[in-house]
Amino acid sequence: MSSPPPDAGTIAAVTVRPWPLFIDTAALSLPISFSDATYRINKNLRYFAGNYVLIILFILLITLIIRPILLVLFLIIFAGWIYLYFSRNEPLELFGFDVDDRFVLGFLSLVTVVALLVAKIWTNVFVSIGFGIVILCVHGALRAPEDQEDSPYGALLSESPRGEYTIV
Repeated sequence: MSSPPPDAGTIAAVTVRPWPLFIDTAALSLPISFSDATYRINKNLRYFAGNYVLIILFILLITLIIRPILLVLFLIIFAGWIYLYFSRNEPLELFGFDVDDRFVLGFLSLVTVVALLVAKIWTNVFVSIGFGIVILCVHGALRAPEDQEDSPYGALLSESPRGEYTIV
């Protein structure tokens, strides 16, 4: 018996969007308020979650260049994350049984945490994740989502970076 397909929210959370769409400079604009910036970050975080995770993992791997053995270890773990979690659209099958995505996520997280404990590189991890979060917030705030006019703050904003509209 196979497990039911993941819901649309799960699929969207692990989808890596095309990189030209992610770095599209035509979609960049300054938010007109703090509320608009938080709305943009929220929408972009949901839409580009896979891209943001890959960027944070890439930053972590760059910080490990000075430790080649750890770099190889985390490259293997990174490849496991990409192959087992991010690049699949159908359930993982192991010995004829479907493996739930939550189990795969838990297993990969456990392997990653154990490797971090053994390697004792927590400082690298915190700095890398912090730097990645800064990049995530800057990109998320500057990139206007496609449905910017549907912002829940639309009636409160006096002007839109995408042009004039009528306040109801």
